[in-house]
Amino acid sequence: MKIRDVRVTALRFPYPEEQAFDFAGGRCTGRLTCLVRVYCDTGEVGVGSVYSHPDLVRTVVEGQLRDFLIGEDPCGVENLWQRMYGVTRWYGRKGAAMSALGGVDMALWDLRGKREGKPIYQLLGAQRDAVPAYASGLLWKDDPKELGEEAKRHLANGFRAMKTRLGRNYEYDSEALRVFREVLSGKARLHVDGNGRYSLEQARRMLPEFQQTDIFWLEEPFMPEDVDNYLTLKPELGDIPMAAGENEFGVQGFRELIDRGMVDIVQPDCCRVGGISESRRVGEMAAQAGLRVAPHTWSDAVALVGNMHVVASLPNAICVEVDQTRNPFIDDLLTKKLVVSDGAIALPQAPGLGIELNERVVERYSIPAGEPVPEGNYSDMVFGRADYAPAGPYEA
Repeated sequence: MKIRDVRVTALRFPYPEEQAFDFAGGRCTGRLTCLVRVYCDTGEVGVGSVYSHPDLVRTVVEGQLRDFLIGEDPCGVENLWQRMYGVTRWYGRKGAAMSALGGVDMALWDLRGKREGKPIYQLLGAQRDAVPAYASGLLWKDDPKELGEEAKRHLANGFRAMKTRLGRNYEYDSEALRVFREVLSGKARLHVDGNGRYSLEQARRMLPEFQQTDIFWLEEPFMPEDVDNYLTLKPELGDIPMAAGENEFGVQGFRELIDRGMVDIVQPDCCRVGGISESRRVGEMAAQAGLRVAPHTWSDAVALVGNMHVVASLPNAICVEVDQTRNPFIDDLLTKKLVVSDGAIALPQAPGLGIELNERVVERYSIPAGEPVPEGNYSDMVFGRADYAPAGPYEA
């Protein structure tokens, strides 16, 4: 088995107006993701996912990495990872280049599993064949009571944990938590994402509300650069774990979170951090420090399944995140949909990632190569100044 080609497909979904949602970054009008496919001379195709700027991903993968991969055995995953890292180090190490090589890495693991006839999580040292999952949604609403209705839908859909985004203002955050106490008590655990919106003083003011609600973790109350605030607040949280990591890349990025004692839970994402290989290394490093792992996922079902395989292989991993914003790259991208049952998702048992892409969905949402990304607010990425309208400062 030898690699004969590597290709990137960028996908874009524009939300219908009634599905667009408000969050700290403004109004989300669509979603983006990239698929990486590695083609072999045997006819096998490995698939991976990258969550980054589509044009940069294509430039890195097709413009540079492909030349170093063609003709190689795709099952030499570690050697190829090191080769890709080496040739991008001078401009990479973090950001788009690291994410791009991670998408290739995911596809290589898919191919290795197919050749060995095993799902990836078994190749990685399976700990379980199903993983807990939480519903990721509960974004800003005009009326916090609407959050309660959404939370009830997630419960009805089989989730036993969910995450909300706060950081709007003190009045809204407090009322939202009151609603969650009323709806979720004894039924599901609540994770809180601060969206990097709090100052240290504002987070401290919210702390009694977090404790009264018995939240499962507090995620990114500060921007990732605010190291001192993490170090100051973490010991004040008591039994509430601090979580972060979706904005980090590679072992070197997570080493700071871990070695400096900034968090209790690290959140690598295989489509951002550097692939399945690097996610595993981060998870093992966390285990050595006595920390837990709960991957971020906010892109597509390929990345979600990749993170599922990593979680299933790590004894210190908690759960996976499942986007619930009616994102077709989560809901429709695979021929066989992922199903949450009593709070967990079963691992695919077919070799490799164990998935098959719905090619009609891929074709429908593909951005033709050479065409720029249309203007819009895509949650973590904004194209066009008109769509750049982040929320104003947090009001205490």
